[in-house]
Amino acid sequence: MFIYIGLIFVIAVSAVHAQSSDPCSPNPCGTNTQCNVVGNRPVCSCLSGYWGDPLRYCQRGECSGSEDCPHSKVCRDYRCVDPCVGQCGNNADCNVRNHIPVCSCPAQYTGDPLISCRRIDPQELCNQSPCGSNTRCDVINGVPTCSCLPGYVGAPLSGCRHECESDYECSSSQSCQNFRCTSVCSTGVCASTAICEVRNHRAVCSCPQGYLGDPYVSCRAECDSNRDCPTEKPACIGQRCTNPCNGVCGINAKCEVRGITPICSCPRDMTGDPFVRCRPFDKYDLCNPNPCGENAKCQPGFDNTGKERPVCTCLPGFVGNALSYCRRGECTSESECRYDQTCYNYECKPVCSTLQCGERANCNARNHIATCSCPPGYTGDALSRCYPVPDALIAGNRRGRVYYNKK
Repeated sequence: MFIYIGLIFVIAVSAVHAQSSDPCSPNPCGTNTQCNVVGNRPVCSCLSGYWGDPLRYCQRGECSGSEDCPHSKVCRDYRCVDPCVGQCGNNADCNVRNHIPVCSCPAQYTGDPLISCRRIDPQELCNQSPCGSNTRCDVINGVPTCSCLPGYVGAPLSGCRHECESDYECSSSQSCQNFRCTSVCSTGVCASTAICEVRNHRAVCSCPQGYLGDPYVSCRAECDSNRDCPTEKPACIGQRCTNPCNGVCGINAKCEVRGITPICSCPRDMTGDPFVRCRPFDKYDLCNPNPCGENAKCQPGFDNTGKERPVCTCLPGFVGNALSYCRRGECTSESECRYDQTCYNYECKPVCSTLQCGERANCNARNHIATCSCPPGYTGDALSRCYPVPDALIAGNRRGRVYYNKK
């Protein structure tokens, strides 16, 4: 049987083999191993610098010393391993520095890093308070912070004192009560609807304009409903009789009250936003809003009587009724028409249309241009009129050509 002791294997042989003169012959061990006799028994082990199963095969190790390993590892049993395994305590950090494991507690933890680390109670930073008298210490963002107790003022690091001993240590709108500066016009000093003013650290109460009553007890409103108001101020707004037109309409606008509702409008000879400003009409107002049709433009103009009117025309490239709808024309240049047509008023028209050539003249289209000529047997100005050639002037006809006698 085989007995494993560390990296050394002891071979138990039979009684017959034990009587052999050399238990290691023949060698019972594997490759890269050595056999030693211990107590008349063969013991197999890997050669120095090797590791593995000495009964089968030992392979060369990664290292023979820690200097053969990276700085973050150590050499154990010829292998580079992490030295931090099992070295530090609970919740502790382990960092390897030049093959040596270093244990430490992480941030916001304290304790023995070789045994256990625990989370720090932030308030422990205030156990030995750095603050002065009449203060409190609170840990804010990991920093002990000092502040004066309520009713005290001063420098928290050196000590705090009462906020005040008399009214004159407070602002003009405050008085000293129970060593604290308190607002003179605090709730309950005057009536809920009264006005409170401070004079020499004391409260002076009065009813608002339009209110009646005792300002220290109750102030009564000018009105509770529209029925309580006169004709010139018919609306009860905020318990006060008010003209609803005040400040509602714009400059130059007029305001009329219907019931208690203000109605703003511009005068007949003006235009604009009656809630902002009214101005006199000008000719450009004729086109605002635009009275023309689609794809048409509006310009101020005059009618037959000389009165200013909006004038509608189709946009360039469009034709049609400018009051209702303008459609895109066939063309904007001659190149968009056939060779025998020309672009006229955004439509392709024959170049030889009526009135291009003279009476009895022939018209031929050439590259969008009309060419006028008198037919055979006729003479004259082809742009105005062609007339027959007299028979006496005809000399003859040869090969389809007509010759004329010259006088």
